[in-house]
Amino acid sequence: MLCGIDEAGRGCLAGPLVVAGAVLKEPVEGLADSKQLSEKQREVLFERLQNAAEFKIVFCDHAMVDSKGLSACLKYAIETIKEHFSEHEILMDGNCTFGVLGISTMVKADAKVAEVSAASILAKVSRDRYMCEIAHLYPHYEFEKHKGYGSALHVKKIQTFGYCDIHRKSFKIKSLSQPTLF
Repeated sequence: MLCGIDEAGRGCLAGPLVVAGAVLKEPVEGLADSKQLSEKQREVLFERLQNAAEFKIVFCDHAMVDSKGLSACLKYAIETIKEHFSEHEILMDGNCTFGVLGISTMVKADAKVAEVSAASILAKVSRDRYMCEIAHLYPHYEFEKHKGYGSALHVKKIQTFGYCDIHRKSFKIKSLSQPTLF
């Protein structure tokens, strides 16, 4: 059987990186790359996948991303999922294994392979739900609207209020950088 892996939140300015692995126990209609689905469609499919898939979801929080870096976090998450699905063939979206041996990659697998689409949806919805759950702790930032991605609203909030506890301090935002004087 095939285990698909995909991530959500790689390029976010705040919050966790979330990586999911999914093995389908039965076909699920409507699976696609999570970025091609509406929030409502993702939520419906997420609920279907609760029964139709075996899955493992790994969160790497903002502090881990800052201290270890994205590549190390991705490697950790992929290894955790690979260990969980040790009897399965592993296919990850993208073109890099992050140093994990014994897995395959495919560019745009999240749009081509049902198991990777399922992982894409599981990761995205898990991350989005988490950001909505903690939004009340940081009301000035409106995380429920942008989920920590680098939207114009989010950048404006950072300009106004500075960084909060869950921002990735290692990520530099060009529009917030001070000009260099020579």
